[in-house]
Amino acid sequence: MISGVPVTSEELNEFEKHRTRLFGIAYRLLGSASEAEDAVQDTFLRWNDAEHAAVREPVAWLTRALTNLCLTRLASARVRRESYVGPWLPEPVITEDAALGPLDTVEQRESVSMAFLVLLERLTPPERAVFVLREAFQYSHREIADILGLTEGNCQQLHHRARERVGRDRSPFTASPDATRRIAQRFLDAARGLDVAGLESLLAADVVSWSDGGGKAQAARRPVFGSDRVARLLAGWVRKGGPDVTATMVEVNGQPAILGFLAGRLTLAVSLDIADGRVAAVHAVANPDKLAFLAAQLAPSR
Repeated sequence: MISGVPVTSEELNEFEKHRTRLFGIAYRLLGSASEAEDAVQDTFLRWNDAEHAAVREPVAWLTRALTNLCLTRLASARVRRESYVGPWLPEPVITEDAALGPLDTVEQRESVSMAFLVLLERLTPPERAVFVLREAFQYSHREIADILGLTEGNCQQLHHRARERVGRDRSPFTASPDATRRIAQRFLDAARGLDVAGLESLLAADVVSWSDGGGKAQAARRPVFGSDRVARLLAGWVRKGGPDVTATMVEVNGQPAILGFLAGRLTLAVSLDIADGRVAAVHAVANPDKLAFLAAQLAPSR
């Protein structure tokens, strides 16, 4: 039983078989783990009420239902984000356990990175849906047209337009996962030691730091540019917490990230974009609402 709705074992097993994939699609479309969970749950409720004998391909049916639910949510999300306090960043998700599906390739890891999800905010909901389904999940234009109820030609146009909008500022991953982890570990060691010079040496000269407090946690409301200023900002976060601050490194959104805890409570998730041996961008989420999903992921291990 899910949310009090009785289901047959066959229906439940069929849905659970595709749950991770559905969540991965919803998260890429919405940039919010909590909203993605809601969309997946709503998809299940529709699946539970469906005439299953008439469904030839359950995964196609589920993907169509989920995507259209997400398109409805995206329209209202765009309105809310226009009044968001300070920079808006996606909700961070630990990806070491394949919570967003396989991230074996550079393209798969890029598709869930914080920077890339921010770029997707430029797209209209239909453009985003076509782009995510095509780029991250390799659906054909014909399949996407069936999912969205559009013509194949229209989907091709939407995809082309989305690639142009995203491509202008797209920075594909260039470093290997092992190399990024080594740099991230050095970054963590320097932060723990309040080594401003060490932090600065790991930052690109034109590094930019984005902070999302959402008006609910202290955070810079504008981006901070330059290695010296970003290094001081990062060291200041650690220094301000005093001896009660602890930190650990995990993989978040396919990238190395530093999680900060104050008296054992998760208060900060800092994702690092690493290129050419340096940290090129920092995305720091302090909004407690946006840390709730990640904190729940940590709960069993902590």
